[in-house]
Amino acid sequence: MADYVVMPKLGFDMREGVLNQWLKSVGETVTRGEVLAEIESDKATLELESQVEGILLHVLEDAGAIVPIGANLAIVGEEGEDFSALLSAEAAGVTADAPAEPVAEAASSAPAPATNGSALTAAVVSSEFPSGVKATPVARRVARENGVDLAQVSGSGPDGRIRKADVEAYLASPPPIAVRTGAPATTFTVPEGDDVEVIETTKLRQAIGRRMTESKTTVPHFYVTSEVDMEAAMALRKEINAALPAESKVTVNDLIVKATALALRDFPNLNASYAGNELVRYNNINIGTAVAVEGGLLTVVQKNTDKAKLSTIAADNKAMIGRARDGRVKPDDIQGATFTTSNLGAFDVDNFIAIINPPDAAILAVGSARMVPVVVDGELTVGTRMKMTISADHRVTDGAEAAQFLQTVKALLESPLLLLL
Repeated sequence: MADYVVMPKLGFDMREGVLNQWLKSVGETVTRGEVLAEIESDKATLELESQVEGILLHVLEDAGAIVPIGANLAIVGEEGEDFSALLSAEAAGVTADAPAEPVAEAASSAPAPATNGSALTAAVVSSEFPSGVKATPVARRVARENGVDLAQVSGSGPDGRIRKADVEAYLASPPPIAVRTGAPATTFTVPEGDDVEVIETTKLRQAIGRRMTESKTTVPHFYVTSEVDMEAAMALRKEINAALPAESKVTVNDLIVKATALALRDFPNLNASYAGNELVRYNNINIGTAVAVEGGLLTVVQKNTDKAKLSTIAADNKAMIGRARDGRVKPDDIQGATFTTSNLGAFDVDNFIAIINPPDAAILAVGSARMVPVVVDGELTVGTRMKMTISADHRVTDGAEAAQFLQTVKALLESPLLLLL
């Protein structure tokens, strides 16, 4: 039976994506799980895997099209099948339900206990008006080509719809750029001349800026820091890696990710999301890892981390991090996080605080494991210590609970054989 291929939601705040290219032609066979097209979101270029199988009967969107989530991209069915009913439905404006991304972003997202978390998604946006902005397709194309945020453009069409002429008028006379400071908002006019270089920000950087501003201005953060004796963990890692091939070696971050997941079993409030008068706790523990990529960062997500073997966590994260840095992540790589870790240990960082990635309730920031002078049993000696700081949403949890969570992570890392059970 013929069915639609739809534009998936590939990020918590994603409203539309760019269909970069089709990797299959009309008439070719499509199998379930096969890469059908490349989709560009704010964060990355992703491979769209087909959820249906059969023959690619018809393409509804051409390469380069900006397509809202849930919109129909193509029709797949049996060879020679009559799909005129689907074409008629498409012409009438019927779209399939978007496979709602489990809430989170870069990005991370989180499945709800019994559903995929769509109840936490902010207001539903009509597929006709991606991002809630009324604009003609031509206006959207011109805005995209020139990096214009349509939310800043006044529409002259019916019901305030933005037309091509409105975007062109905006480009001809853009308003000053507003800069938020600690004082009342001021304006900043972009300087000109040989002594400055103005660089257009990437979609990824724009998405990071938008989400981090949202987080810091709407989520009441608080921070708790603890120090971990990493001597035993580093020794265990060395012993494990001595028996593994180079491509399977375990990193310090893999140990931290596993310890974090196990600790979250005892602290379900931190494996949760705030939803107004409700707290949504997730049954699965999926740990996201922030990854530095060209132009910003993404969060890759290891699923069911508390139940996964350390070797599985290491293999999964290595594969996803590689795809992220190559710009070819899979949708599943960046969806479903219920908690995130950010590790700057490789950059000789003592400690830092991270911004919560909504709708997560917390994020763990990890510094370097380094040799430092310590006092043990009243004597000065040298030890390996690592600082970690949790940033938590005060609407969801409090300082005592966050501190107890860190104590549990610390205990697991200081007795690392527990990570192998």
